Amino acid sequence: MLRYHCFTIAHVLGTDVIAMDKNNTHYLRSRTNPVKDTYWTSACTGVMNRNKSIVSTKHAASSMPIIHRLLAYTVLFLLLFGASVRADAPPFIFGLLLVGPHDDKGYNQAHYEGGRYAEQAIPNTKMIYVDKVNPVDRKGVTLPQLAKDMIAKGARLIFATSDDMKEGIRQAALQHPEIFFVHCSGDDVLTGKAPKNLTNLFGRMEYGQMMSGFVAAMTTRSGNIGFVGALVNSETRRLASSCYLGARYAWTQIRKQPIENLRFEVSWIGFWFPIPGVTKDPSEETRRFLQDGFDVVISGIDTTHVLQTVAQIHHPEKPVWAIPYDYADACAVGPNSCLGVPYFNWGPGYVKVLKAAISKNWKSEWLWLGPDWLDINNTHTSTIGFQKGPALSQNVAKELDTFIAGMAKGTIELFTGPLKYLDGTVFLPAGRKASLQEIWYMKHLLQGMTEKPMPGKP
Repeated sequence: MLRYHCFTIAHVLGTDVIAMDKNNTHYLRSRTNPVKDTYWTSACTGVMNRNKSIVSTKHAASSMPIIHRLLAYTVLFLLLFGASVRADAPPFIFGLLLVGPHDDKGYNQAHYEGGRYAEQAIPNTKMIYVDKVNPVDRKGVTLPQLAKDMIAKGARLIFATSDDMKEGIRQAALQHPEIFFVHCSGDDVLTGKAPKNLTNLFGRMEYGQMMSGFVAAMTTRSGNIGFVGALVNSETRRLASSCYLGARYAWTQIRKQPIENLRFEVSWIGFWFPIPGVTKDPSEETRRFLQDGFDVVISGIDTTHVLQTVAQIHHPEKPVWAIPYDYADACAVGPNSCLGVPYFNWGPGYVKVLKAAISKNWKSEWLWLGPDWLDINNTHTSTIGFQKGPALSQNVAKELDTFIAGMAKGTIELFTGPLKYLDGTVFLPAGRKASLQEIWYMKHLLQGMTEKPMPGKP
C-alpha cells in the first residue's frame, strides 16, 4: 500500500488539537498544538512506501523535553488518525496534441519529453497524447474532436503544440470553459481572442537560432549558408532572420569579412515536415544547396532530414556541415557533420502551467520564455538551449561561448536598427531595439537574405 506521510502540529491560542485537512489529500493541517510557542510541520512531499516516512520540521524553540512531548503527541496522532492517508486520489491528467510523430527526434519529441519531465516532476499527474495531428495523417479530424476525446479520458489540461492549431484549440477552449488549454505558439492572449482558460506558451528560439547562424558563419569556408525552412509565417520568418543576424555578426564582427561575401539563402518546403506530394523534399533541397556550393545547411523543420542528408555526403577531404533543430539529441543521427543544435526544453514551461492549473492559480497569459543565461543547458530552468556538436571546432566553440555571454549581458543585441526587410521597407531605424511584439510579428525576411518560394507560390 502506498501512503502519504505528513502532519502539522501548531500552537493555536493555547489549545491542543490535532487533525488533518480532509479537503486536501496532499496536506495534513493542524488544529492542535501539544507544545506552547512551537511550530512543527511535515509537509506531504510525495507518495512513499508505508515503511518510509518523510519528516521535515521547523522548530521555533527547541529543547529535549519539548521534543519528547512532541513525539508523544505524534504517537497519539498516529493512533487516532493513522497519520497517513491512502494515495487513492485520481491523478491530474494532461494531454498533448502533437502535429507530427512523438519520436521524430525533433520538435514533437521535444514536446513529448517535456511532458514526461513534467509528469515526473509533479506527483500524481499523468500524461496522455495524440500525435500526427495534421490534415494528412488525420484527415477530417478536428482539434475540438480530439480535445473532447481527451476530456472524456479525464484530461483537465490540454496542450496544443503547433502554430496551425490556433483556431481549433481556441474553439475547444470556448466549448469547455472548465478545462485549461495551452497553445504552444500563438497570440490569442495578445490579440484579446483568448478565453480565460487559454494560455499561450512558447520559447524564445530566436536566441538559439542566432547561435546556429553564428556557428555556421564561423565554420563555413565558402561563405554560403543554406536554410531549409518549413512553411511561411511570422514564427518561421523571425527564426530564419535570427539565424541570419547571428551569421552576419560572426562574419563581419569576428571574421572581419565584408557582408557582400556572405550568402544566406532560405528554401521553404511548405510544412513543418515533409509530406509526399504536398511539400518539397527537404533532403532534395539540402542536396541542391550542397551541389550549388553551400557548405553549411541549417534546418528550420521539425525532423532531421537535413542533417541525415549532409552526413551522407560529408567527406573529410571535402567537409560539409549541418545544424539540426528542436531536439537536444538530434546530432546523434549524423555526428560527423553536426555543428550543434538549438533546442526547446519544454519541461520547465510545462511544469509552470501544470502547477497553475492544479492549484487553481491559473491566469490567461502570453508566456515567451527564454534561456537561463546562467546555464542555457540547465534542463530544470532553461527553455532554450544549444548543444555543441561533435563537428564543432574548439576555436569556434570558444567564440560561441563569448557570443552567448554577450547576449546574456545585453552587450550584443542583434535586433537593433538599422534593419530593413527584404522588400526594402524599414523594419527598425538606426539605433532602435525591437520590442518583443515587433520581433514576434515580423512581416518579411531581412535584407541581405534570399529565399526560394514555397510550393505553389509564384
